[in-house]
Amino acid sequence: MPAGEEGGGGGGDAAVPLSPAEQAGPGAPKLCGYLQKLSGKGPLRNFRSRWFVFDPRRCYLYYFKGPQEALPLGHLDIAAACFSYHQPEAAAAATGDEAAAFEVHSPGGTVTVLKAATRQDMTYWLQELQQKRWEYCNNLDVAKRDSRTSPTPSDFSKGLVAKDSIDLSTLNPNVSAEKARNVLAVETAPTELVGEQAACQPAPVQQSAINFSLKQWGTEFKNSMSSLRSGKGNCENRKSVFYTSEDWEMLDPTPKDLEESMALEERRKHASEGSKGVTSSAFPFDFGRIPYKARRPLKEMIGSSKNRNSSDTSPVEWNSGNGNKLASEMQLKFQSQHEELERLKKDLSSQKELVRLLQQTVRSSQYDKYFASSLCDGVPKDKLELLHQKDDQILGLNNQLEKLNLEKDSLQQEVKNLKCKVGELNEQLGMLMETIQAKDEVIMKLSRQLSECEDNPSSQSGTANSSMSSSFNKELQELDRLKDNLQGYKTQNKFLNKEILELSALRRNAETRERDLMAKCASLEAKLCQIESKYLILLQEMKTPVCSEEQSPARDVITRLLEDALKVDSSEQPEQAFFKPLLVSEHDIYGFQTVPEDDEEEKLVAKVRALDLKSISLTENQEISTGVKWENYFASTMNREMICCPELKNLIRSGIPHEHRSKMWRWCINLHIKKCKDSTDPGYFQTLLQNALEKQNPASKQIELDLLRTLPNNKHYSSPTSEGIQKLRNVLLAFSWRNPDIGYCQGLNRLVAIALLYLEQEDAFWCLVTIVEVFMPRDYYTKTLLGSQVDQRVFKDLMSEKLPRLHAHFEQYKVDYSLITFNWFLVVFVDSVVSDVLFKIWDSFLYEGSKVIFRFALALFKYKEEEILKLQDSMSIFKYLRYFTRTVLDARKLMNIAFGDLNPFPLRQIRNRRTYHLEKVRLELTELEAIREDFLRERETSLDKRDLISDDEEDS
Repeated sequence: MPAGEEGGGGGGDAAVPLSPAEQAGPGAPKLCGYLQKLSGKGPLRNFRSRWFVFDPRRCYLYYFKGPQEALPLGHLDIAAACFSYHQPEAAAAATGDEAAAFEVHSPGGTVTVLKAATRQDMTYWLQELQQKRWEYCNNLDVAKRDSRTSPTPSDFSKGLVAKDSIDLSTLNPNVSAEKARNVLAVETAPTELVGEQAACQPAPVQQSAINFSLKQWGTEFKNSMSSLRSGKGNCENRKSVFYTSEDWEMLDPTPKDLEESMALEERRKHASEGSKGVTSSAFPFDFGRIPYKARRPLKEMIGSSKNRNSSDTSPVEWNSGNGNKLASEMQLKFQSQHEELERLKKDLSSQKELVRLLQQTVRSSQYDKYFASSLCDGVPKDKLELLHQKDDQILGLNNQLEKLNLEKDSLQQEVKNLKCKVGELNEQLGMLMETIQAKDEVIMKLSRQLSECEDNPSSQSGTANSSMSSSFNKELQELDRLKDNLQGYKTQNKFLNKEILELSALRRNAETRERDLMAKCASLEAKLCQIESKYLILLQEMKTPVCSEEQSPARDVITRLLEDALKVDSSEQPEQAFFKPLLVSEHDIYGFQTVPEDDEEEKLVAKVRALDLKSISLTENQEISTGVKWENYFASTMNREMICCPELKNLIRSGIPHEHRSKMWRWCINLHIKKCKDSTDPGYFQTLLQNALEKQNPASKQIELDLLRTLPNNKHYSSPTSEGIQKLRNVLLAFSWRNPDIGYCQGLNRLVAIALLYLEQEDAFWCLVTIVEVFMPRDYYTKTLLGSQVDQRVFKDLMSEKLPRLHAHFEQYKVDYSLITFNWFLVVFVDSVVSDVLFKIWDSFLYEGSKVIFRFALALFKYKEEEILKLQDSMSIFKYLRYFTRTVLDARKLMNIAFGDLNPFPLRQIRNRRTYHLEKVRLELTELEAIREDFLRERETSLDKRDLISDDEEDS
């Protein structure tokens, strides 16, 4: 599932904290937290701690390695799943082992076992997953839409987009099913390991059993290996297959036993190194067997024996019978194990002797071959015989040495065995002594009790009472245990009944939805047949016209086709919306008009563009939701400040989700303007606005003229009564009072209008301050537009470097593309690209600064480079450049070009070129000013030119 990263974003690593309200976010708390997932195969199958996040858009439960991860390991489809859990036994419930495990049954028979930290967390997860599944499946037609076409107003807290109310048609809820669900609901509050605050908690440590039998482990391993061997493509796994027939048992060793086992391992290692080349192990792994048996405490032996006896058996009978029986059983077991060990040792020694003889034979044959081939030529026979005699003597001595070594090893092994036997006998002797001592103590205790009973007969009744009270307490404990089990089974019964009820209701809803979809499919098929028939008539008429142009049926067919294509979605009959095709709505989620009303040709082009955008968005929905990555990132930043980092930079470059854009834009603005903002007095924005309204403001007239011309195609700014107009006026007036050198420049109104879609007035004001005073160079929005002219020259240099073919093409036909790109830089692509691409550009722009504008300007040209190169005259090139940016619809492809194909893109290079071109532009402006002054002096002295007045003088 699941790239190169550039350095940190603009603004350094300054940290800007978010308020707790901002961190928590609006609406209900997110369903996320730690769970343990059963994964792996064979002996490696175990619970592993994972971080789970629920995505309400697709009803998926994603799981990650941890809260800081961006890519999920996988997901569970909750919409098509059902849930169950088993009531634990009393022993398991007491220890908590497997008490909080539940199962998620997915389509295809896949069962995923999850385990919460406590039963309370398990109950909370189950009830929340049930509720999410119920809500998603009952509103399936709405949930499948992407947030870009149906945003939920409660997801936003700021901006004009937040105040849009969208009516969504949902299925009518089943009243009886809802009532039954409420009756069967089990309300449980989550613990600290569930929710966004759990990201700050350490992952729960998975518990594993300490004492277990390795016989079952070996069986599972053999089974898994045999299954791998039976399959294809697993040859590399066959090398590590091994088999064992011994009964392995892991026990708790004492420190003394551990020291002895370590010493034995060291001796075995030295012995194996000494015999290297003689024999090799048949097993590829060394398991390090523990050659001891842990001592069994005497109290445990007595207790287990007491449990096996009946209640009326006396201690004296136990001492006389079971003690000898236990010793005999242990002795028989020891003898059988010793015989098996001796048999294995004999087999091993015989195999070693066979290998030794074979190796000796090989060496002698190699030796004879060597002497027969190389040394026999030119050597006297007496010397050869002498050499053969010496060789025979050497071989004989080697054989004697090997025999002596074997005898030595056997003697050492016998000594070792004898020592082990002596130790075991000493242990048995000690155990018998302890048993005798314990018997004596029991006898003495019983004797004292007997004498006390004879001395005080009344104490017998007390003993009887104490035994009755102890039995009564046991019965009470058993009763409490049964009550707890009964309550657990009742809870499980309610949960399973609710699960059955929900699944039945969801099945009925699915059947209804299937019938509706079949009806919709039939309606769409009928409409498709009608359109195909009209197209066939049109194609036939165009191929072989049979009528004159005035009487041709092609005119009627084209007219009807255009009328059908230009229809927009209306909410007059919401009850029929489910059966109608998903038409393009009149406005998008940002308020921009999707289809213009005046020009029919423009309407058709806009409709095609809107359909292409919808197709791209539906394709992107099939991949991992970007919203899940953002939810996971926000969960990891709970209770800690967000800081600039490569992970956040990559997330912002991929686009901020619609519901988080307001919060992230405010954070990015505070990141760059925090020091300046903190130095102002409280109510600074309101004070500026009050002064601009009460006192004479030279920029107010031009601001009023440009208000309705800002974004006429956006419903928030389309009329004088629109809510955005007043907010736009207030922000521009306040900024003109703060920065009188600029006052107001055409272009600032569009920057503020885009900011107001996601920000309130004061935040939009500081956004404008950030753009004009932090991101852009000085004199960017002044009367001379000095900074804007400099950036156009820098951009030409970058074009010649990054896109040399396209730059040479423009130079060949003398096309000045700065006439197009000048507005891109001035208003950051507002009204130049489609809205989806625009807001993704603004996401990166508010985080990284003005360098992003150069990236996307180059990326737009590279996106359409091949189409532009096909144009062979200046007029067609210039006409194409005026509208081609509106045809760039794939935002993801544009992002990959801007942040991938154009790398490296250092900011230092842009700064150096800005400095270089700034001096040149200043010199040119100085020369122009001198020419202007000469012209004014000449006009004053010449009678013919006195009546000439420039536009600037006329405005003044």
